[in-house]
Amino acid sequence: MDFTFSIGWVIGGLLIAGAGGLVVVFYQKIADNLASGVSSYDKVKLFGVITIVVGLLVAMNLHTFILSLLVHWITGK
Repeated sequence: MDFTFSIGWVIGGLLIAGAGGLVVVFYQKIADNLASGVSSYDKVKLFGVITIVVGLLVAMNLHTFILSLLVHWITGK
Protein backbone atom coordinates (compact mmCIF):
# COMPACT_ATOMS: atom_id res chain seq x y z
CA MET A 1 0.00 0.00 0.00
CA ASP A 2 1.32 3.40 -0.93
CA PHE A 3 1.00 6.22 1.54
CA THR A 4 -0.33 9.42 0.08
CA PHE A 5 -0.61 12.62 2.06
CA SER A 6 -3.93 14.41 1.86
CA ILE A 7 -4.66 17.63 3.69
CA GLY A 8 -8.37 16.77 3.56
CA TRP A 9 -7.87 13.56 5.55
CA VAL A 10 -5.70 15.42 8.07
CA ILE A 11 -8.32 18.11 8.63
CA GLY A 12 -11.14 15.55 8.76
CA GLY A 13 -9.25 13.36 11.20
CA LEU A 14 -8.42 16.26 13.46
CA LEU A 15 -12.07 17.33 13.45
CA ILE A 16 -13.11 13.79 14.43
CA ALA A 17 -10.47 13.71 17.17
CA GLY A 18 -11.61 17.13 18.38
CA ALA A 19 -15.20 15.94 18.58
CA GLY A 20 -14.05 12.95 20.62
CA GLY A 21 -12.09 15.28 22.87
CA LEU A 22 -15.21 17.35 23.48
CA VAL A 23 -17.10 14.18 24.38
CA VAL A 24 -14.39 13.28 26.91
CA VAL A 25 -14.42 16.78 28.40
CA PHE A 26 -18.20 17.07 28.69
CA TYR A 27 -19.00 13.41 29.36
CA GLN A 28 -21.10 14.12 32.46
CA LYS A 29 -23.49 16.50 30.73
CA ILE A 30 -23.74 14.22 27.69
CA ALA A 31 -24.44 11.16 29.84
CA ASP A 32 -27.01 13.00 31.94
CA ASN A 33 -28.89 14.38 28.95
CA LEU A 34 -28.53 11.68 26.30
CA ALA A 35 -27.84 8.46 28.21
CA SER A 36 -28.97 6.95 31.49
CA GLY A 37 -27.02 9.28 33.78
CA VAL A 38 -24.33 8.26 36.25
CA SER A 39 -24.41 4.62 35.23
CA SER A 40 -23.19 5.48 31.73
CA TYR A 41 -20.36 7.92 32.53
CA ASP A 42 -17.65 5.38 31.78
CA LYS A 43 -19.33 4.30 28.53
CA VAL A 44 -19.51 7.88 27.26
CA LYS A 45 -15.85 8.47 28.14
CA LEU A 46 -14.89 5.22 26.38
CA PHE A 47 -16.76 6.25 23.22
CA GLY A 48 -14.96 9.60 23.35
CA VAL A 49 -11.54 7.95 23.62
CA ILE A 50 -12.36 5.54 20.79
CA THR A 51 -13.43 8.50 18.66
CA ILE A 52 -10.12 10.23 19.37
CA VAL A 53 -8.15 7.14 18.30
CA VAL A 54 -10.21 6.74 15.12
CA GLY A 55 -9.74 10.43 14.35
CA LEU A 56 -5.97 10.15 14.71
CA LEU A 57 -5.94 7.08 12.45
CA VAL A 58 -7.92 8.98 9.85
CA ALA A 59 -5.60 11.99 10.15
CA MET A 60 -2.59 9.73 9.53
CA ASN A 61 -4.45 8.08 6.62
CA LEU A 62 -4.01 4.64 8.17
CA HIS A 63 -7.71 3.75 8.26
CA THR A 64 -7.64 2.38 4.70
CA PHE A 65 -4.67 0.15 5.55
CA ILE A 66 -6.39 -1.24 8.65
CA LEU A 67 -9.67 -1.78 6.81
CA SER A 68 -7.91 -3.58 3.93
CA LEU A 69 -6.11 -5.85 6.42
CA LEU A 70 -9.44 -6.61 8.07
CA VAL A 71 -11.13 -7.43 4.76
CA HIS A 72 -8.23 -9.68 3.69
CA TRP A 73 -8.34 -11.44 7.06
CA ILE A 74 -12.09 -12.02 6.85
CA THR A 75 -12.25 -13.07 3.19
CA GLY A 76 -8.92 -14.91 3.12
CA LYS A 77 -7.88 -13.35 -0.19
